[in-house]
Amino acid sequence: MVDSIHVLGEGGAIFKMDLPLPEAIADRLTKGHLRQVNPDGSPIDESERPTGVPGTPDKRPTVNAPKADWVGWAVHEGMKPDDAEAATKQDLIEKFGTDPVKTEEESAAAGTPTE
Repeated sequence: MVDSIHVLGEGGAIFKMDLPLPEAIADRLTKGHLRQVNPDGSPIDESERPTGVPGTPDKRPTVNAPKADWVGWAVHEGMKPDDAEAATKQDLIEKFGTDPVKTEEESAAAGTPTE
């Protein structure tokens, strides 16, 4: 069982954090302000993330998910953390909550019917 993780801070320092994480740190990981890393600072293998530790989302959150999850998704999709935090949940859903619109040619190539 993993009892600690390493977190890359906003200033570039690496911190060893005991689990469970304090709520404020977990929130900052969820929102993308902090990242979990290996002890040497290299990116972790996402498949090895301990259960219950927030981090890079692997799929888009549901519409009724908390705003923090949407902020994390927006950061994952390339938005700056501060910009994502400043946006409303509805703005994030509108920007990142739907699949891009496909042209009829793209839909036909993918075998997806168009509306």
